[in-house]
Amino acid sequence: MSVGFIYSENLIRELDKNVKIEGRSEMVFSLIKSYGLFENKNLKLINPVKSDDKHLKLFHSQEYIDYLKTCQIEYVESEDDFGIGYDCPYIEKIHDYVSTVAGASLTAAHLINQDMFKYVINWNGGWHHAKRDKASGFCYVNDVVLCIMKLRQKFSRILYIDLDQHHGDGVQEAFEFTNKVLTLSFHKYMPGFFPGTGSLEDIGKGIGKFYSVNVPLKTGIGDKNYVLMFSSIFSKIISVYKPETLVVQCGADSLTGDPIDISNPFNLTLEGYTKCIEMVIHTQLPTVFLGGGGYHLANSSRLWCHLTALIMAEKLKNDIPEHEMFLRYAPDYELCIEAGKVRDKNSLEYLDKTLNTILNNLNNIKID
Repeated sequence: MSVGFIYSENLIRELDKNVKIEGRSEMVFSLIKSYGLFENKNLKLINPVKSDDKHLKLFHSQEYIDYLKTCQIEYVESEDDFGIGYDCPYIEKIHDYVSTVAGASLTAAHLINQDMFKYVINWNGGWHHAKRDKASGFCYVNDVVLCIMKLRQKFSRILYIDLDQHHGDGVQEAFEFTNKVLTLSFHKYMPGFFPGTGSLEDIGKGIGKFYSVNVPLKTGIGDKNYVLMFSSIFSKIISVYKPETLVVQCGADSLTGDPIDISNPFNLTLEGYTKCIEMVIHTQLPTVFLGGGGYHLANSSRLWCHLTALIMAEKLKNDIPEHEMFLRYAPDYELCIEAGKVRDKNSLEYLDKTLNTILNNLNNIKID
């Protein structure tokens, strides 16, 4: 079974404009290549098509798109009405950046719609915070929403899964009034942590009530408890919602050691992530796999390389092969990541209460 892999040198160049992840895309691609995965005839490199404004308007407003075309650094204040500023720094030729990033995930959705692949990977996507008319949280375009909107042209029930440490607020907002897309987000939820949304009580609105599923977690969640929560909730959703296709945002900042919040980290390793993605693959449903946050560049590369092999049903040796970026994996030069020492503040009582509330809410799901 062949797997589509979205990649182009232009895509990497554009993503390097984002100072928050400069160099990450090249590092990810280089590690995957070092393991020989691109030599496998079943992994097909796909050159993405740059998005036009018509496709950007599947979600984003005309006013925002027009602003991106004319935005100049001398006019950007600390934070303007469209979100460009401190949190989302000005990017040269920002409309080109947005069109390229969006086009990659739109291409992935098109390949799924055309039945060309069952699985398509775009580790350069997953920018889940951007709003209809505003950049947010390092995200200048919501390629996730655009991807889902493209899939909606074929599929009636889409499950979106967000494994980033941050709540997928932009995606949930886009679909919280519909039952055609169910959003499932596992994320840290604590005072002062961005974006501050995604409480247990946040379940959707109107006919979309119960179709927004939030799993708010505290500092230190480890593989065992995370997988337990994921397994119970995911299997319930598959049973009651019966999605036709999946989009999975695999944010790497949920891994232990990510610097995005070094004082209150999650404590996941590749092992926990593997068990969750294995359950996704087991459904045999067409799936788009996206990247997301991940600010420890070596660990982000480790995760997405490992998941690429997992999706292809290949096993990788733990010793990282020597290649041009080999020294970036010091001091152990291994693929696996050791769990951290941070204490898990998610008590069993808290997890049980959260799980039971979510499972009870899911009993209200009715499909046509």
